[in-house]
Amino acid sequence: MRLLITGDLVVNKPYNPTEQIDQSLIDLFAQSNINIVNLEAPVTDSINKILKTGPNIKSHREATQDLFKVLKVDVATLANNHVFDYDKQGVVDTLNFCYSIGVKTVGAGINLNEASQTLYLDTEEGKIAIVNFAENEWASATETTAGAHPMDIIYNTRIIKEVKKKANYVIVIVHGGHEYYNLPSPRMQKQYRFYADQGADIVIGHHTHCISGNEVYKGVPIYYSLGNFLFTKNNINDDWYTGLILDVGISNNGIRPQLHPVRQQRESFKLSLLKGDVKGEVLARIENFNDIISDNQKLQAKWNEYIDKQSIVYLNYWSPLSFIKNRYISGLCRKLGINFLNKKGMALFLNLIRCEAHWDMNKEIIGKYLKK
Repeated sequence: MRLLITGDLVVNKPYNPTEQIDQSLIDLFAQSNINIVNLEAPVTDSINKILKTGPNIKSHREATQDLFKVLKVDVATLANNHVFDYDKQGVVDTLNFCYSIGVKTVGAGINLNEASQTLYLDTEEGKIAIVNFAENEWASATETTAGAHPMDIIYNTRIIKEVKKKANYVIVIVHGGHEYYNLPSPRMQKQYRFYADQGADIVIGHHTHCISGNEVYKGVPIYYSLGNFLFTKNNINDDWYTGLILDVGISNNGIRPQLHPVRQQRESFKLSLLKGDVKGEVLARIENFNDIISDNQKLQAKWNEYIDKQSIVYLNYWSPLSFIKNRYISGLCRKLGINFLNKKGMALFLNLIRCEAHWDMNKEIIGKYLKK
């Protein structure tokens, strides 16, 4: 049997999938037994935006429904950083939307217990378990609030070990990583490999809005990011428009994955299955990423380069200037090199986020402050 698994899907405007999706791509989905997409934005009419950094986005109901029908989508993974953009109502509306059109969901719910439930699929090849969770970025469910199944390495691995006892195959789908960075951080690699150690038969990532490489660790395939599948929002990054569909074959011989590169056109967002030389170029990029991923020193060196490039951006996040709403005043200060940072203050910030005890306190106290 075959499963197709995609990266991020957001259709936030009218979109005709029969005209804007290449027929060869539609045929690919038709030939698959189970099709799984990451529904990145809630399908809701709610206008109650949560307070957060970054945009609050939502899906276009009719266009999303038409696309699900044309591509014969069976499962929507919902553990991502946007599912809670419109509060509990947005989550409830999204779950009801999927239910109403016969699409199963995993990774979100009205509370943590519901959000953390595993989706089981009974097939001729055996029981398949799908475990879906996301990094903690504005959407995590709690015991009393709706949202996404949060990344918690203790609870997540406990679930993986438990479902391994019940299922023939365990598919772990993680929403996380560093946006526009084509490689996993050393921490990510260690963590995703640990999921494999605990019983995952394949680990699949998305969220970064760019494609990444893959590896086979102790016989377990790990795909660090599939990139965007379809995201009808313009972006200056070229990688935004290229994605990967993971084609997972399951048989008595185990799991056999392969990749199908896809690309969106700018402005029109016409989606095509890549072929020939263009497909070869994308797969060659992935091989280059794979080479880096397989070498700890290369991976660490690339990570160090990325950290150096991002250092100014992140230091500015900690500057009091980020609290100044008047962009002219903050812009003038930045132009003059005034950021109000000093090493003593940054040492305090580092301790507040590095020390587990302080991190526990900060998370609770800041969270309650923002809710006032």
